[in-house]
Amino acid sequence: MADYGAEEKKDEFGNLQGAERRFIQPTSLGDPKLNKLKEVLVDWINKTLKVEHIVVRSLEEDLYDGLVLHHLLRRLAGVQLHVEEIALSTDVQIRKLDVILTALNETLEVNEETAKWSVKLIHSKDLLSTLHLLVAIVRRFQPDLVLPVNVSVEVIQCEVTKSGIKADKQTEFITFQSDSGEELERESTKECPIDELFKLEAHKIETVKKAILHFVNKNMSSLGLNVTDVDKQFADGVILLLLIGQLEGFFIPLCDFFLCPVGSSEMLHNVTLALDLLIDRGFPVQSIDPQDIVSQDVPATVKVLYYLFKRHKHK
Repeated sequence: MADYGAEEKKDEFGNLQGAERRFIQPTSLGDPKLNKLKEVLVDWINKTLKVEHIVVRSLEEDLYDGLVLHHLLRRLAGVQLHVEEIALSTDVQIRKLDVILTALNETLEVNEETAKWSVKLIHSKDLLSTLHLLVAIVRRFQPDLVLPVNVSVEVIQCEVTKSGIKADKQTEFITFQSDSGEELERESTKECPIDELFKLEAHKIETVKKAILHFVNKNMSSLGLNVTDVDKQFADGVILLLLIGQLEGFFIPLCDFFLCPVGSSEMLHNVTLALDLLIDRGFPVQSIDPQDIVSQDVPATVKVLYYLFKRHKHK
């Protein structure tokens, strides 16, 4: 370890011998991959919480008090915690964060002792720990979201000793490294399984369609609706919109779509709205043409339902 600005840094450590702190080397903050990761995460958070009118502009400044993390936990995992919505004082913020991170760690199946984040670090606006936490949340709840691979930073670890402050520099990866990252990229660009499915024998296609039909009806039963024909009943967009609302946990105002569409233009409006909602929530359906679903194109319809099934099959 090398000596590191002992006198000018002592206040940060409270002059406590044995105190340690890790922070990102300032030169790493300008890394294009790091900035891209931050942009992707901010965009994902804003799309996820759009219906709740929450807008994040800075990961460092907007997540430390627990409000955004609480809303993410509630929307993604369906966990409702009894904590203050707005925490103004430091003590209340820390208590709130403690409850939220405890619930998040349980949901992510992460041991608090091995987690790369903590109440203290998140509340102190530590970017590194905030990034590690958000990446873990994305991997758990939205594995199809493509994150930049091989994102790493130079980290300086400082320790207060009798002779001053000493520092050690090391490289820390935030997203997948080399082979794992390349595998993730291949996974994100490979052909959708549904495209492969429709190259198979007819009876295999019917088996998958029955599984998706069962999934749809299980989630639509509370609305008193029953789907019997995957090929045709999604063409007007109504059931698709209601299904999205059920699975994603929000209500689509009836004034936003045609409940009893008349003609292809109203059907196209409904389906376009459904696909836009899915894109906003991170579903990879950009390549699907709304007109194909209106025209009862079976592969296009099943592909949309497959992505919903993939994310929500365990609910």
